[in-house]
Amino acid sequence: MKTSAARALAKGDFEQLSEFRYQMRRFERFSERAAQGEGITPLQYLLLLHVKGYPGGECPTIGELAERLQAQHHGVVALVSRCEALELVKRKASETDRRQVEVHLQKAGEAVLARLAELHRAELKSLQGAFSVPQIDL
Repeated sequence: MKTSAARALAKGDFEQLSEFRYQMRRFERFSERAAQGEGITPLQYLLLLHVKGYPGGECPTIGELAERLQAQHHGVVALVSRCEALELVKRKASETDRRQVEVHLQKAGEAVLARLAELHRAELKSLQGAFSVPQIDL
């Protein structure tokens, strides 16, 4: 919460915030269309991305994916089930903790993800500089 000593936001501050949110939404919309073009939902694409891009050499668990997706555990379970039905991912009990379920990419998931990641990388390059974080005086 701001104190009364903080300066009021100026018109330029709102313009910067607006531009930032506009560019984020444009990229998000691009991503939605690209995923749909591959026959998957945007959320399925994000799941594949987070499985492949999870830090370290381990495959993520359902709980870790729920955190990355900022979603409820049960919702991610359902999402993984839908992706399993499409043979994009598979579940496997963790070898170190059998109570944990890891999510692994299948060949079809790797292929879809590779195509989409290349499209996203190209789109990000075209937006270079558009995602500068607004400087707000606190």
